[in-house]
Amino acid sequence: MKSKKNLTRFTYESAAFEGWRLCISRAGSTFTKYFPDKKYGGPKKALDAAEIILEELKIILNGAKRVNGKLTPATQKKADGLLGKS
Repeated sequence: MKSKKNLTRFTYESAAFEGWRLCISRAGSTFTKYFPDKKYGGPKKALDAAEIILEELKIILNGAKRVNGKLTPATQKKADGLLGKS
């Protein structure tokens, strides 16, 4: 499987992690989440989960209001909640 925009595939023989990394930046903020193959039941299922979260995150970020060119704290919190961060 090849990497896609905002989704990078990690498959290293010597590394403990194999899966997908979602990474997207908007208005000076970067949002990252890892989708391991083991947790999601394989590379295809991990990619499917990552694509769903990416689409939801894009909806939040593209419709967000900005203050002085930065995302508001409420938008940051909403995006972090979607990614499973507090």
